[in-house]
Amino acid sequence: MPATLHNNASFEAVVVPYLDAAYNLARWLARDDADAQDVAQEAMLRAFRYFASFRGGDARVWLLAIVRNTFYSLRAKANDTMHEAFDDETHALIDEQPSPEARALTSVDIQALQAALENLPHPLREVIVLRELEECSYKEIASITGQKIGTVMSRLARARERLKTELSSFSTEARRHDVR
Repeated sequence: MPATLHNNASFEAVVVPYLDAAYNLARWLARDDADAQDVAQEAMLRAFRYFASFRGGDARVWLLAIVRNTFYSLRAKANDTMHEAFDDETHALIDEQPSPEARALTSVDIQALQAALENLPHPLREVIVLRELEECSYKEIASITGQKIGTVMSRLARARERLKTELSSFSTEARRHDVR
């Protein structure tokens, strides 16, 4: 079998099964279906182009890192004005409790959770999506984002606290307008 055919077959077997995860991350980062499709498509092209440099390991983590980097490089090229400043040093760590996602799925509707996720700054949204929706470990998230594990953990704690606050205010607002 020619090397190109072997590489194509390997790529399809190793990377393509994670296309849904790639799109999911792109969707949460881009906040738009069309932009997410563009990011996922560009990321898959980059993954295919550089598949020969993939040295084994977790292909999902490798692909999600490419998706993340693709999103940020396309965003930088577009000179997007939605850049959100975020300073890790000014935000304190929050006590860990059951995640707001777990509570939200049982007490708040999915649309409220989606709205709360979309309101998070990019650094917080990406870690919560990678951890809670893609079920990546702290180590995998650190590898994908290029951050230290401690930074991942603190951002995840802040993301959970922000979601908790936003979902609590949504729940209070919904009860206030309930006419039963």
